[in-house]
Amino acid sequence: MADLRTQFAGLRLRNPLILASGIWGESGVSLAGAHHHGAGAVVTKSIGDAPRPGYPNPTIETFDRWGFLNAMGLPNPGIDEYPQEIAAALAEGATVIGSIFGHDAAEFAALGRRMAATGVVALELNLSCPHAEGLGSEVGSDPAAVEEITRAVVRAQPLPVLAKLTPNTADIGALAEAAERGGASGISAINTVRGLAIDLPLRRPTLAHGLGGLSGAAIRPLGLACVFQIYDRIEIPIIGIGGVSTAEDVVAYAMAGARAVEIGTAVAFDGIGVFERIETALGPLLDTLGFGTFEEAVGVAHEADVGTAVPSAGAVPHR
Repeated sequence: MADLRTQFAGLRLRNPLILASGIWGESGVSLAGAHHHGAGAVVTKSIGDAPRPGYPNPTIETFDRWGFLNAMGLPNPGIDEYPQEIAAALAEGATVIGSIFGHDAAEFAALGRRMAATGVVALELNLSCPHAEGLGSEVGSDPAAVEEITRAVVRAQPLPVLAKLTPNTADIGALAEAAERGGASGISAINTVRGLAIDLPLRRPTLAHGLGGLSGAAIRPLGLACVFQIYDRIEIPIIGIGGVSTAEDVVAYAMAGARAVEIGTAVAFDGIGVFERIETALGPLLDTLGFGTFEEAVGVAHEADVGTAVPSAGAVPHR
């Protein structure tokens, strides 16, 4: 059976399946649970320098099976309290990546230094939350700011730094290039897509905050497109994010250029066993496609002549 191990940004994972930040990462117990159910690594919820209560309810709108719209407001206990949860996950053998957010380069650097001291193997910079004022995509949509923040965190501590980018931009490739110039060891793409739902009887936005971030199957084509675009513009590796719920999704992201994927919304729909289900199916799928290892699939879609349509079985060609 195909070897599922993958290496990127100095990390070696038993498989390319990573628990995404913001889902199931509230406690050390939940992080460890994802590890025990097959995740190759887990990303903490995004942690700031002080506790945040987040936005008032309602904060989530569910759209059948194709996604969530959420505006949580980055609730977290702060960097003083959260390290105990990381310690609990590490004690269970989990490979933990620490997610941090801040207002500027100095705040990110200070947080990065403290998060690195907790025992995590890498840092993921949340430069892309679409609904937090003065944070996330409001700072991460500017290539100059992305470069400055990334460089500050890289200089502040010794761990690999992954820049998590927003799709709510005209040119995500420029953001990836900026992160690479700043010394990032890898790119995480993408975060949620800015969206809105309206409550018709109430005549107002469904979420208390108004705008939210869309995740899940609905954004998978966008995530794939972003990974595909970024791949040819940088040398550092990419983690693909957005709508991953099957082994086929994982391989599609790999072919687009991702060396690992993060899984979030599928955990909410299918439970934490989604990691075991995907891992079980991934090896046989790679075998069927002629790959001896997962890593052999990375980037192969770029080798195709994309100007020539090749219809799948049963498809009707365009004329």
